[in-house]
Amino acid sequence: MSNPFSVSLICWHDGEPLLKSVREAVFIHEQGIAPELEWDGADEHCRHALVLSAQGEAIGCGRMISDGHIGRIAVLPKWRKQKVGTAIVEALLDYARAHDYPQVDVDAQTYAVPFYHGFEFVEEGAAFMDAGLPHIKMRLKLLAR
Repeated sequence: MSNPFSVSLICWHDGEPLLKSVREAVFIHEQGIAPELEWDGADEHCRHALVLSAQGEAIGCGRMISDGHIGRIAVLPKWRKQKVGTAIVEALLDYARAHDYPQVDVDAQTYAVPFYHGFEFVEEGAAFMDAGLPHIKMRLKLLAR
C-alpha cells in the first residue's frame, strides 16, 4: 500500500510558507517555543523535507544543516503515528548518504529518543535544555557506499 502522503526535498525559498505553517503549528503553538528561537536564520542554508498529504496539505517537515545536523522534525498531530516522521528522517538520511556525509546528528527531544533509536542513532552526553524542553544529542555514523 502506498503512503497517503509524499516527501520532497526542497530549498527554503521553494517551500517557506508550507514549512512555516507546520513548524508554527507544532513548535510555536503546541510546544510553546518562542518565535525568535524557532526562526534562527539557518533555514535559507538548509535542505528541507516537506511532507504533503494526498490533498496537497503540508503535514510534516524537517531540515538538514550543511554540517549534517538534522532538526526541526515536525508532524501535525492528526498525522502522527502514521510514519510521517519516519519518512522525513529517511529522506534526510538518503540525502546525507547521497552527499557522502560521514555522520549525522540530531538534538532529540528526550521523548523522541526511542524514535531515533529505530534508525540506530546513539545518545551522546547528558540531557540538556533547549528552548525550555529537555533534549539529548544523538549521532548516526553513515556507512560509506
